[in-house]
Amino acid sequence: MSLRDVIASVEGREKRLTVFDPPSEAVVTDLREYFASQQVRIEVGESDSDLSGYAVLSDEDDHAVLAAVDLRDLEGAAEATAGVGEPRTFSGLLEHLDDTTFTSYDTEQMLAATREMEDRAWRKGTGELHAGFQRVGALRQQKAVYEDLAKKRLDIHAYCTPAADVPSVEGVTVHQADTPEIRSSWFVVFDGDGDPNDACALLAEDRGDGERREFYGFWTYDPSIVQRVLDHLRDRYLVTA
Repeated sequence: MSLRDVIASVEGREKRLTVFDPPSEAVVTDLREYFASQQVRIEVGESDSDLSGYAVLSDEDDHAVLAAVDLRDLEGAAEATAGVGEPRTFSGLLEHLDDTTFTSYDTEQMLAATREMEDRAWRKGTGELHAGFQRVGALRQQKAVYEDLAKKRLDIHAYCTPAADVPSVEGVTVHQADTPEIRSSWFVVFDGDGDPNDACALLAEDRGDGERREFYGFWTYDPSIVQRVLDHLRDRYLVTA
């Protein structure tokens, strides 16, 4: 198994967002533009009075309704938050989009998603945290962040490709590995310290052209998927450390 295999196992988990009787075409346009980088299919439909003016998010496989939001709240929703860049009124939908693959995330979007995973570990204060930086330069840039995290009772493991100038990060075990998946993968995985409700993972592969970094992957709060990533990292890199 590899990290790419884990991403492949999540691929195809498409969600469907059905927009019932939108108050304006601009709302539909905003939704299509925002979710363009995720596997969310946008449909427009007519409804009975109970669902008029709503967007309903459902699972493509079993058609289960995951969330519904009032479309009036989405008008003019292009204003972004300081987080991942999502409009405030989309938050009721976003929390149901874990295990949905995204495409073409840039470095800024990846950093914002990374902070969410790191914040969970910080708030928990205990447990195991794994972070893949690809290049030593990225690890160096985040050195202070991870030394702060290490002040908690966290067992932290950082990964990057080998280099002569890999920094020492206090409280963090740094693993240098010259493998394709470490060179291409950005990941942050937190085991939740045994609590499945706190387990989370962000895993993406850099599929850019070398000049521009573009990431394809997913984030998840599914403890079984988090465990698969953890098992691979532990078996592949920790047992030989």
